Amino acid sequence: MNNDYLEVENADGMPGLVDSTIALEFLLSIKSSIRNAAIALTEIENLEARTAVRNLLNDSINLHAEVSEAMIKKGWLHPYDVNEQFKLDKISAQTALKIASLDLFPKDTSRLGTFATPNY
Repeated sequence: MNNDYLEVENADGMPGLVDSTIALEFLLSIKSSIRNAAIALTEIENLEARTAVRNLLNDSINLHAEVSEAMIKKGWLHPYDVNEQFKLDKISAQTALKIASLDLFPKDTSRLGTFATPNY
């Protein structure tokens, strides 16, 4: 990974990485919704409220299936192949470490002269 993240050409591969990261975060949020709805069902006494939460639970389960299928088709999730999933997780961890090591506040961020700019 090139440390000059201000240059567009150094963002190669980032859109795919961002897409898979957003999809994974969405999947985790859906799982949390499923867990919370299931817990709420055990606490709700009102029949109408129970029906509403049960519908939410069913919708969340269906959404989880859709997102999981999409991620599997894209190659972002390997729930049936632990070795492949481990490889993806390892790449993600290495990328996170590389991003964390970037100098986010370099001393010289001037790009004056790099582009066609008027002289000041």
